[in-house]
Amino acid sequence: MNFEDYQQLLFERQDNGVLLITINAPEKYNATDEQLHNELSRVWNDVAADEETRVAVITGAGKAFSAGGDLGMVERMAGDHDRVSNMLSEMSDLVYNIINCEKPIISAINGVAVGAGVVIALLADIAICAEDAKLGDGHVKLGVSAGDHAAIIWPLLAGMAKARYYLLTGEMVTGAEAERLGMVAKALPREEVLDEAQRVAQTLATGSQQAIRLTKKSLNSWLRTAGPTFDASAAYEMLCFMGPDVVEGAAALREKRQPQFPSAAAKS
Repeated sequence: MNFEDYQQLLFERQDNGVLLITINAPEKYNATDEQLHNELSRVWNDVAADEETRVAVITGAGKAFSAGGDLGMVERMAGDHDRVSNMLSEMSDLVYNIINCEKPIISAINGVAVGAGVVIALLADIAICAEDAKLGDGHVKLGVSAGDHAAIIWPLLAGMAKARYYLLTGEMVTGAEAERLGMVAKALPREEVLDEAQRVAQTLATGSQQAIRLTKKSLNSWLRTAGPTFDASAAYEMLCFMGPDVVEGAAALREKRQPQFPSAAAKS
């Protein structure tokens, strides 16, 4: 891997081919702007191609794993066909590159995970989460449909009833509740999360590489089967970025008030 190609991701090689990846924008709680979103979408191809890496562990610097999309990026995308088209391609790369990376990926969810952060958190092969972390897909609160990863993985992990509830309401789920629902493998005190993720990574890195990688490939056939559902959801989200609700949703977030979505206005 050419680590110099990345500006907002840090890399640390550990024993037995474990690669620790840290999302490194703690001053903004690791929120994803255009640069970071691009890096998160393509890093998995580099992990797959890197002969020195057997297992990747990803975590966030500071108090957050990744606190969703940068508001400025959202505002720049609204109504901009070229930006929206590019994001549709890139968000597809993010999802499919994680799914198709032959090497195991472990997420050490040390804090809030929203937007692209929760994509990686939940699509990782093994998710280790802080009990007090908050995970969520708040797209509907922004005024766009739940795209990204939600339709491809939430029903499989949490069941359709819970997926519908959390994705339609945009409510957050704690790490402890996510473990109870089966969305993450383990929920632990925050200070234990990275150590446990690294312990599991060493177990995988010293196991039969072909057996582990082919097991991942087999299991992820469930996700590849749901690919058309994801493709539709991603397109629906990007369609919403061309409408007026997302403009109001972004303004409400910036002004810290309840949104007044045009689509919910009373008809005279």
